[in-house]
This record gives sequence, structure tokens and C-alpha cells, in this order.
Amino acid sequence: MTRAVKRKNPNAMKGMSIKSGDKRATKKCAGMTASGVAKYNRRTGGNLKTAVTEKTPMSPSRVARRKSYCARSAGQMKQFPKAAKDPNSRLRQARRRWRCR
Repeated sequence: MTRAVKRKNPNAMKGMSIKSGDKRATKKCAGMTASGVAKYNRRTGGNLKTAVTEKTPMSPSRVARRKSYCARSAGQMKQFPKAAKDPNSRLRQARRRWRCR
């Protein structure tokens, strides 16, 4: 019994820009906006979510999701030392938005 594998849509991010309001500028902490995430999910049938940024108490699932993102992006910091050194890189700005330590 084989399962159907859903392929990524190579054009999912096409036309999504900072100017159209789908992504944030690097200086505004990078990442996708809520409308950008909704547009991406419509195009791909995905379940992408926005960054966990609230400073109010969060549910355990949101805390776990944030912890997971911070751990993954810490690996990216090691893989891309040039971006890790630049405080204005998209990687560092996104980590700041997620409040990673």
C-alpha cells in the first residue's frame, strides 16, 4: 500500500513581497505577516502559522512551538556564520521576533 506524496508548490512564494504586505522588511523583524501566511496556506493547502511573539502567558503548545523554532534556527546560526554575525540579517531579525535567546 503506497501513500500519495504531496509535493511542494515551487511557485508558492511567487508574487509574495514586502511591498504587497505578505512579508515584513528585515528592519521590521523579518518573517511573514498574517495575510502572507493565509495566502501561502491557500496556495499550498498547508498549515503554516505566524511567529509566536506575544509577551502574555502562552499555551503549552505555543511555548513548545517557539522552543522548537529557536532550536532549529540556532542550528542555522551555526550553518551560516556570516548571517549569525550580522545583527541585521533576516535570520537574526526573525530570531529577535520570536524572542529566541
